[in-house]
Amino acid sequence: MRMRNPKDKDELLNGCDYYYEGVFDNDNPVHLEIGMGKGQFILNMALNNPDINFIGVEKFSSVASVAIKKINLYKPSNLKILVGDIANIHDLLDGKIDTIYLNFSDPWPKDRHAKRRLTSINYLKVYDKLFKGKPHIIQKTDNVDLFEYSLEQYKEYGYKINKISYDLHKEEIPNIMTEYEERFSSMGIKIKYVDVSK
Repeated sequence: MRMRNPKDKDELLNGCDYYYEGVFDNDNPVHLEIGMGKGQFILNMALNNPDINFIGVEKFSSVASVAIKKINLYKPSNLKILVGDIANIHDLLDGKIDTIYLNFSDPWPKDRHAKRRLTSINYLKVYDKLFKGKPHIIQKTDNVDLFEYSLEQYKEYGYKINKISYDLHKEEIPNIMTEYEERFSSMGIKIKYVDVSK
């Protein structure tokens, strides 16, 4: 779902102090959220885990500007962002990522758009370049069809399931919610979760 451009979008984007330029000032693990949306998840992860570095990637600048506004309130030293499609900006991240989060990604429901799904093998190949060591992905979604598709893609590409849930909020799995997750949960929609590695 697209949102209208905030009136102060350009000012926020041009004045952002949190763009990732290839390095952090420490050797802590680096976790990446692809499709950070308005930033609630990645910001709270950074605030709650000061010994981990976080990078949020958002394709749409209008959405990224909302995240920047939130980040500016807290100024975490362990959080950076990138604006763009991960397929086009991955060079900055090659060989640096320990964990990837895919939260409520666009399901691209039509079969002809399957290659655009962030869990398609096309994208899993991109992620291979990003990982520093053992590939590790954590995914959450409200969409059953995307979830089942993702499980098939992970299996086909050699990933193993570490944890899985079809109703995350009934499990004792540590969890920080996204904006979408709060909305879907309030509607009674069960959140699907999987943690995979290879």
